[in-house]
This record gives sequence, C-alpha cells and structure tokens, in this order.
Amino acid sequence: MNHYLVFVYGVCFALIGGAAFAMMWANIMSLDMKPKPVRQKHPEAPQEGEEVMYVDLNRERLEDLYKQDKN
Repeated sequence: MNHYLVFVYGVCFALIGGAAFAMMWANIMSLDMKPKPVRQKHPEAPQEGEEVMYVDLNRERLEDLYKQDKN
C-alpha cells in the first residue's frame, strides 16, 4: 500500500510542477503579444507633408547675426 501512495504522490507532484511551468511559460510568451500602446500626437503637431517653420541656430548663423548687429 505504501508504494502506491508514493507513486500517486510522485504523479501529482509531476502534474503540479508541469502545470506551474506551463503557466509561467505561457505568461512570459504573452508579454510579446501585448499590443503596443499608441502614443497620441500633440494637437499642434504638424500633419504628414505639412511644412514647418523653424529657426536655424547653428554657430555660423549666430556669428553672422552677431556681426550684422554690430554694424
């Protein structure tokens, strides 16, 4: 009788261990399947193909502006 209980205990232990491993594996694999959150654009962001005004502040441009201001 004692041998049967050890066998049943071993089978139950293996089933619980296998189920725990399968659940952990499925949870880890599901991390890649989550949809990526969509970043909302700022309301004032330019649309596709829209021209944007900007200020060029590189060093040469600033030096030219400084020289013009002195004259």
